[in-house]
Amino acid sequence: MTEVAGTVLERDGAAYRVATADGEVRAVLSGKTKRDVPRVVVGDRVTLLPDPVGGLATITDVAPRKSLLERRVPLGRGTRPIAANIDTVFVVTSNCDPAPVPQLIDRLLVVAEANEIPAAVVINKVDLDPGIWLEERCRKAGYPVFRTSARTGAGLAELRAAMAGRESVVTGPSGAGKSSLLNALQPGLTLRTGELSAKLRRGRNTTVSALMLPFEGGYLVDTPGFNEVGLWGIEPRELASCFPEFRPLIGQCRFQDCRHVSEPGCRIQEAVAAGVIAPDRLESYRMLLEETEAEPRDWE
Repeated sequence: MTEVAGTVLERDGAAYRVATADGEVRAVLSGKTKRDVPRVVVGDRVTLLPDPVGGLATITDVAPRKSLLERRVPLGRGTRPIAANIDTVFVVTSNCDPAPVPQLIDRLLVVAEANEIPAAVVINKVDLDPGIWLEERCRKAGYPVFRTSARTGAGLAELRAAMAGRESVVTGPSGAGKSSLLNALQPGLTLRTGELSAKLRRGRNTTVSALMLPFEGGYLVDTPGFNEVGLWGIEPRELASCFPEFRPLIGQCRFQDCRHVSEPGCRIQEAVAAGVIAPDRLESYRMLLEETEAEPRDWE
């Protein structure tokens, strides 16, 4: 039989749900694929050999990934892939009720940066508060910003257009209104997401399981526990490069090994004093730097 192309939607035990041009099929890995690809994940582009009698198809090849979202394995030693070929991570936060937590927003943005995946910020509940200060803060850091309201529909067309035909991860702190926002973007989507996420949390050995859901010609990736993905072992010296507004200044400090904490002649601290970089962005960096420096190294 002729091989066909597909996209992995979900791992289901030893098999995979795969979307193809002719509909969804269930497939297993060939022996060669098991040897060549340590872990096939949602979002992987695969080649399938259908079963001639309608049984399980066989995944014979996995295409090179353009991006990969990873998490730390237990105890922080090593990483494990959870989703491939992600185009954008959308971090959803509210303006009020509850109040935004800038350091949590920054943590999620750094996770995306550490995985080399573009990120954007969605400021929800603009019907309650316009959140201009938060928009300015995020834009100053270099991120696209979408201002939305699930209740009034404000900004939904722009956000839907940004997600259409792409593979997106949508995440954010509890209470930000992510579920209501997704339901407003595509009615019924959040109910299905919630049901499937609950199923994925039961009877699995992994802490984070991912699932792809069709959306506007592309996919939304539901990753229970994305907030726990963490900084997956990023080296402390690499952390500053995960802050876009820091990058042009890296290497220009007086000391080559500047940690951007309290060293004299630090260009990043000077930029904060000049109002070019938001002070709480530097505070987020310092908090995360302390965390990364305290993490055990792989050899410890």
